[in-house]
Amino acid sequence: MELKKGYKQTEIGVIPEDWEVKNILDNFTLKARIGWQGLTTAEYLSIGDYGLVTGTDFRDGYINWENCVFVEKIRYVQDKNIQLKVNDVLVTKDGTIGKVAFINKLPNPTTLNSGIFVVRPKNRNIDERFFYYILMSFYFDIFLSKITAGSTITHLYQKDFSTFNFILPQLSEQNAIAQALSDVDAYITSLEKLIEKKKAIKQGAMQELLKPKDGWEIKKLGNKAEILRGGSPRPIESYLTTSSDGVNWIKIGDVKIKAKFIESTEEKIVKEGISRSRFVKQGDFLLSNSMSFGRPYILKIDGCIHDGWLVIQNYQKYFDKNFLYYVLSSELVLNQYKALASGSSVLNLNKEIVNNVHIAYPELISEQQRIAKILSDLDEDILTSELKLEKAKSIKQGMIQNLLTGKIRLI
Repeated sequence: MELKKGYKQTEIGVIPEDWEVKNILDNFTLKARIGWQGLTTAEYLSIGDYGLVTGTDFRDGYINWENCVFVEKIRYVQDKNIQLKVNDVLVTKDGTIGKVAFINKLPNPTTLNSGIFVVRPKNRNIDERFFYYILMSFYFDIFLSKITAGSTITHLYQKDFSTFNFILPQLSEQNAIAQALSDVDAYITSLEKLIEKKKAIKQGAMQELLKPKDGWEIKKLGNKAEILRGGSPRPIESYLTTSSDGVNWIKIGDVKIKAKFIESTEEKIVKEGISRSRFVKQGDFLLSNSMSFGRPYILKIDGCIHDGWLVIQNYQKYFDKNFLYYVLSSELVLNQYKALASGSSVLNLNKEIVNNVHIAYPELISEQQRIAKILSDLDEDILTSELKLEKAKSIKQGMIQNLLTGKIRLI
């Protein structure tokens, strides 16, 4: 394939002719806590003046400072090389190797445990944040996949890390690239904070709107609905079918992350399997016996369920479907489940527990619908922001691909 004018082929891919390929060891220092210092988890403190960053504190390319522990001053002053500074770049070298974090702030004087490299440029012709984005990109992913290929390596050795080569534009272009990606990061962070705020508002609204009021009924769910356990035809393999006239066979794997509804299944069973399992229909609620403890799912399909599910049916005389969904999703009900299931080594729901949980509700279906509408609107607002967040993250990945290969030039 012919190269585009102004570009060249290098060992790490096609890049602009005026960019260079550099080696990390020639341009950076790699420092970590040396083994003989013997810092152990027994020395970790829940409060203190000197912070400690470990590999578990990395979150989305930055440090989750709220998760950090502390150490005594002697451990902080022990090694100046790993006393953190703003603009430091960190890379995990133990456990899950190759996680990256940028130090954009320092709440306290902070040091590192033995599982992390701090990477600092040797001269001023490299923008630290630009290099951070290099490590967050496909360049570093490819490098890590090569050094770990066919092995169970759980340690990033300095001798291996020192072979990493990276692209290096002029400093002004590094600054421009880093600023563009930082702006997207700031937007992503603002969306994440907004979503957290909206979720907190929704949680507060649920607590207030679903709190029992004067004139509300409080009844055991089993008195107002039918709760049944699923059943499995065995051996299930004998009942599975790919035929379009088969019956939906609803499994845990058919539940999407954060889903409210179950809308499709991967497998079907022959119609003869209905009598050997439990038939359920659109509008029924499913609860897993163990997974996502107590979380309800609304069926948008008819089908059959195995004995890992409980189903709530025939509630419509007393409850609006969406109102009941929010009640079943609330802390008021979840805490009852936990109390009724206490004493068991593993939290599991069963028919008796769900039957005996108390539900508070207004008798007027219209009032239930009013409450459900408020909460549904809040959910829709959260979903809109979450979709914006997904789009922003996708845009960022595209920017990294284009900016760090020189396909798009900012200068």
